[in-house]
Amino acid sequence: MRAETLAIHAGNLYDISTQDVTPPINLSTTFLRNAEGGYSGGHMYSRVSNPNRSALENIIAELEKGAEACAFSSGNTAGMSVFQAFKPGSHIIAPDDMYWGFKRQLQTIFADTLSIDFIDLTDIELIKQHIKPNTVMIWTETPSNPLLKITDIAAIAEISKSNGLILACDSTFASPCLQNPISLGADLVMHSSTKYIGGHSDVLGGVLITAEKNEFWEKIRNIQQIGGAVPSPFDCFLLVRSIKTLPYRMRGHCENGMALAFYLQNHPAVETVYYPGLPSHPGHEIAKKQMSDFGGMMSILVKGGATEAHKIVNQVKLFAQATSLGGVESLIEHRASVEGPDTKTPQNLIRISVGLEHIEDLIADFEQALAKK
Repeated sequence: MRAETLAIHAGNLYDISTQDVTPPINLSTTFLRNAEGGYSGGHMYSRVSNPNRSALENIIAELEKGAEACAFSSGNTAGMSVFQAFKPGSHIIAPDDMYWGFKRQLQTIFADTLSIDFIDLTDIELIKQHIKPNTVMIWTETPSNPLLKITDIAAIAEISKSNGLILACDSTFASPCLQNPISLGADLVMHSSTKYIGGHSDVLGGVLITAEKNEFWEKIRNIQQIGGAVPSPFDCFLLVRSIKTLPYRMRGHCENGMALAFYLQNHPAVETVYYPGLPSHPGHEIAKKQMSDFGGMMSILVKGGATEAHKIVNQVKLFAQATSLGGVESLIEHRASVEGPDTKTPQNLIRISVGLEHIEDLIADFEQALAKK
């Protein structure tokens, strides 16, 4: 089945007497044992599994072409479960522009247990140079947040496999509709389901998908079930509902993203546009190879510094100045302000999540904001 069909039907895992067309919300925290002491309904306790969470995990695994998925209460807890699964002293190679939340995890929570090299993963030879005897994983993020770097998943997968390493890919910016890292050789895929998968800025969540069920995956599943950082049944219900429209929403995000990127690229007040769909983007050819389209995320460098960037984000009317991304509404933020004084993000960078409003209205909003700069 194609993605559009899977998105609607793969989450319908239920067997109930009322024969609902869509899965109902199952709020029970515990489930009946049968006469033999087993569980006829397949569930024991809602921290371990729940019908709504099972439906969500099934549909995400199907969309990402993986063997199984684990859903979590946030994207950060999904990533953290991977880092928790490694033995103390393990070494991880990560991108120099890794999502700020994960980078902070590694630099603070895991500072005494894991060693990390943050490097430019677009440089394949540099990756090879940083592999050590205790290296266990290469963590990639493509497109990256907020610089929209594109890393070659297939090329890094070859390095990972030849060195016995785990390759994980944060594919949040792409969603399962635009990129399937497992098909390119990745072992794990991570999404903040708060973003495009949820798509409406009203539910928090994260998900991991594995290429195969192995010993490392069992460690992650154990952290999920015993650690208990799981989404509520209602959160899972909302995500399954949202996934039904994901392929069509992504088409709109991509169309609007490309149009806005072309407009901003030609504006005299804009220095650079980071959008992988532009032929001028340094990762454009790789993006064309591993993505079916280019998404709705971009960053721009405005001419000037932080002052000029703040003026623009304060002048737009339709773009809400708020953190997060991937919702139907357009968002904008001065990313360095969010990340704090130790940020490596340029002070004149503005991150944009292009929503599903009419593109002419979005362009007109930028037109008036840039004119006042």
